[in-house]
Amino acid sequence: MIERRQFYIGGAWVNPVSPKDLQVVDPSTEEPCAIISLGAEADADAAVAAAKAAFPAWAATPPAERRIVVERILAEYERRKDELAAAISLEMGAPIDMAKEQQAPCLPWHLTNFLRAFDEIEWVRPLGPHAPNDRIALEPIGVVGLITPWNWPMNQIALKVIPALLAGCTCVLKPSEESPLNAMIFAEFCHDAGVPPGVFNLVNGDGAGVGTRLSNHPDVEMISFTGSTRAGRAITKAAAETLKRVTLELGGKGANVIFADADEKAVKRGVLHMMNNSGQSCNAPSRMLVERAVYDRVVDEAAEVAKSIKVGPASEHGRHIGPVVNKRQWEQIQGYIQKGIDEGARLVAGGLGLPEGMNRGYYVRPTVFADVRPGMTIEREEIFGPVLSIIPFEDEEEAVRIANDTPYGLTNYVQTEDGAKRNRMALRLKSGMVEMNGKSRGAGSPFGGVKASGRAREGGTWGIEEFLEVKAISGWAADLAAE
Repeated sequence: MIERRQFYIGGAWVNPVSPKDLQVVDPSTEEPCAIISLGAEADADAAVAAAKAAFPAWAATPPAERRIVVERILAEYERRKDELAAAISLEMGAPIDMAKEQQAPCLPWHLTNFLRAFDEIEWVRPLGPHAPNDRIALEPIGVVGLITPWNWPMNQIALKVIPALLAGCTCVLKPSEESPLNAMIFAEFCHDAGVPPGVFNLVNGDGAGVGTRLSNHPDVEMISFTGSTRAGRAITKAAAETLKRVTLELGGKGANVIFADADEKAVKRGVLHMMNNSGQSCNAPSRMLVERAVYDRVVDEAAEVAKSIKVGPASEHGRHIGPVVNKRQWEQIQGYIQKGIDEGARLVAGGLGLPEGMNRGYYVRPTVFADVRPGMTIEREEIFGPVLSIIPFEDEEEAVRIANDTPYGLTNYVQTEDGAKRNRMALRLKSGMVEMNGKSRGAGSPFGGVKASGRAREGGTWGIEEFLEVKAISGWAADLAAE
């Protein structure tokens, strides 16, 4: 049993003010695998105080020196990346090969992209030739609270902590209590990399406790949150009294629009993307919209692909999906599958209960529903599990209407060989991101949505700018040799 009850505050591992043990459960076995302590308001206050005390010196540290410190975090990752992947696999159920190839490497990927963007930032720049004595200065916002989820834990830690540090902010991280172990390893990376005391702090806790305190703390200038839309609303309300900046990356219900001329791999690609990470991704293409002319073929193909997906323990090597994160999540997904059946959708793969041969673990059968109608519960609500809904459409206009008829707006997908149609669709779909024909977004592209998906923009230049204030200056002494 792993025991990690301490928090990282002010450059040291410290005991909770009032210990409150929580068992971390291995979702593959339903057995406890670690014990942490949940923090309370006093622990959050101590971390914020440490961050506040460290802020003036870190904000004044030359950007080049901040860059060197962050680069050293990358060196720590390279030294311990297998340990990081093993922790992620154990605590949230990502198969070990996926944890090594997709989950843990989110840290070096984003860190490297942030460094590239960082090198292009002009911290004090002219407003324009029309105003030779005006300058625009970019300055760190201050102490920031960072609240991250369990489903892609290191991805979100990297997307928040690294740009905050580069921007000159100090921070308090509250990782999900479902997946705290990887975050504590990351804290060790920061410590061993020489991040100054108080610049990075970590307090474990739940949303009602530490999360709420960070959101309403008067010394926290900004909250960056990734998680459910419901929790995002609560954080926004809690933060309103102190008028802090709030950036939210929330849920999604992505449409994957497959036209009749889509390439031969489009259906398989869409199903595998949906089922990756056991469907626990906010940008999952959970609604497959299919042009009527190829609908029957696509339904058959999607069902066969889903049936071919293996489900197994996170500890086993191979190309399979693991369990969902906990019992509550498993039961919620089962409820959605039952709702799909009750509302008249046609079940063509998967369904209720554990996969064949399994009697323990929070495993869900890869499930596909056909003949889903707009307005059905499984078409409207984010399931956050390996459940795909297939919906027919007649033409481009109807595809756009169905795709946009959702409270969410994170990622949409388009599959067609018609370039003009792709471009039209990309501009008409209401989402923060559109990916077409299986092409991933480029390095440094911003990740974020619109509507109930939140309006954060994480990654690259946009991700660093979220942690910066813009100051307008007039009367600048432009004739000085050094500005």
